[in-house]
Amino acid sequence: MSEHTHEHNHEHEAEFITLVDDLGNESLFEVLLTIDGQEEFGKNYVLVVPAGAEEDENGEVEIQAYAYTQNEDGTEGDLMPIEEDSEKEWNMIEEVFNTFVEEQN
Repeated sequence: MSEHTHEHNHEHEAEFITLVDDLGNESLFEVLLTIDGQEEFGKNYVLVVPAGAEEDENGEVEIQAYAYTQNEDGTEGDLMPIEEDSEKEWNMIEEVFNTFVEEQN
């Protein structure tokens, strides 16, 4: 999935983005968390879950993580996959996510 558009719903705190896959299929996702990784990695990160996703039998929901850089006009650029072998990036994302989860509980 490479393109995204933002749909802001100011009546609720949730923010949604539409992701478009390589075949042109659109899927709506809720933004769970954004992470500023500019200082360490020169890009930011966003964690999303499918909009309206229900927990599975283990109480889990699929979370997807993407990297993005900001365009010169300050808007978010295209989402990019995070390299699987980028252990430092994944460790930072996991640490921030775990802190986020602890704060939510």
